[in-house]
Amino acid sequence: MSSLNTTAEPSRWAQIWNSNIAYSFRRNPVAVVSLLVFGVITVMSFLAPLIAPFDPYDPAQMDIMNSEYPPVWVTGADPQFMLGTDDQGRDLWSTILYGTRLSLLIGICAVGLQAFLGISIGLIAGYVGGRVDSLLMRLADIQLSFSTLMVAIIFLAVTQAMFGSETFNQYAIYFLIAVIGVAEWPQYARTVRATVLAEKKKEYVDSARVLGFGPIRIMVRHILPNSLSPIFVISTVQVANAIISEASLSFLGLGMPPSQPSLGSLISSGFDYIFSGSWWITAIPGIVLVVLVLVINLLGDWLRDALNPKLYKG
Repeated sequence: MSSLNTTAEPSRWAQIWNSNIAYSFRRNPVAVVSLLVFGVITVMSFLAPLIAPFDPYDPAQMDIMNSEYPPVWVTGADPQFMLGTDDQGRDLWSTILYGTRLSLLIGICAVGLQAFLGISIGLIAGYVGGRVDSLLMRLADIQLSFSTLMVAIIFLAVTQAMFGSETFNQYAIYFLIAVIGVAEWPQYARTVRATVLAEKKKEYVDSARVLGFGPIRIMVRHILPNSLSPIFVISTVQVANAIISEASLSFLGLGMPPSQPSLGSLISSGFDYIFSGSWWITAIPGIVLVVLVLVINLLGDWLRDALNPKLYKG
């Protein structure tokens, strides 16, 4: 009785661990540290209701008499407020955790909307071509001629005037996601269109047409998977841009209200007190925002290099 020597297939985790992108990640200490910092910030912000000592959304836990306490390493601090308090008496550590979660939610959801609009328009423009392509790309050119902040300021200012401050504050997160998402879709559309123009001339697309597959199936099931690498890179950068846009709008008073603080509204609320000695209200959320955007951009730079087939990987 003879036995056959069979080699067990590696597990899915082993395949991922031994892939080129995982090898590139392990050899890049900047990417490793950036992902670690981003993971810690993300996990702590989404676990804010469990780890935050106070709820900044609960007025019963705010006391104006506790306002402007400095951090614990500064003279005159209250030990129960590790990073001090803001001008409303809210614990700054708790407020930063909740505000970071809000900024991340707005950034990720806005990028999801950008990707949906841009990928859909880019697929249609590149695959259909002709007048449809020209029309959609001219719309993208018009959109790109306006800056994101200018479009957002006009839209949010008009919306706030139409619905009133109370209604606007209640649905501010949805308005922000919509305006940031709609303002940045051309980035995706142009990239996807360029990929589709190259892919639709290949043999596998012709084979799919011969088999009777419809245009939507060919675009979604066959062409789109070959466009994912640049989409991932764009998405990483766009999350950072969306967070910065939200912070800028909140700083200008067109973003999240003081009752639902994001990192931008926290920086804005403390700006009036920075020269009176209460620097921590603006400085500490500002540092968190800078670190968050920095690690996302560093991850985007690594991902761009890792997915670039023209670079020698070693």
